Amino acid sequence: MTQGSALESVAARRLRALRQARGWSLDELGGRANISPSTLSRLETGRRRIAIDHLVTLARALDSTVDDLLVDEEDEAVVIRPRRDKTGEGTYWLLTRPDDPSGRVVVKMRLTGQRQLPEPRVHPGRDWFYVLSGTVRLRLGDREVLVAAGQAASFDTMTPHTMGGNGGPAEILSILDHNGERAHLRS
Repeated sequence: MTQGSALESVAARRLRALRQARGWSLDELGGRANISPSTLSRLETGRRRIAIDHLVTLARALDSTVDDLLVDEEDEAVVIRPRRDKTGEGTYWLLTRPDDPSGRVVVKMRLTGQRQLPEPRVHPGRDWFYVLSGTVRLRLGDREVLVAAGQAASFDTMTPHTMGGNGGPAEILSILDHNGERAHLRS
């Protein structure tokens, strides 16, 4: 099997898997992608070659990426391909799977540098983060702590807390429990 045909085989399997994971019929995906259901069926079964323009159109229709259509399922069990999302506090990349059995959420966050920090919050649990770059301005109750690149912070989240980049953006790696995830990523 050539590399091209192996890649096409992976793309065909992933196309079907992503469509079925969303509970969509061939008709539904066809309507979203403006591709006939019979063409989609031939693409999924390998009876028709998947062109590059099909990959882009199908990825958009599936609210996914071309990478997601080309990744082999065997790699999928090991490799996590984080998607960039935004919150009021900045940008984040989820580095654990949603069904992680540990109950922890590992996330890379880019905090904006701002004069006014977001409103402090409280929630059950503990937060932990490691500063990858920049400096984080952490407000815990009435005190402020600066946490520089290469340093980590851990604190009880029942203390009102908020954070942002100090003098510019900062990037952190954070471990949150489900309470922290709800408070910081789903606000």
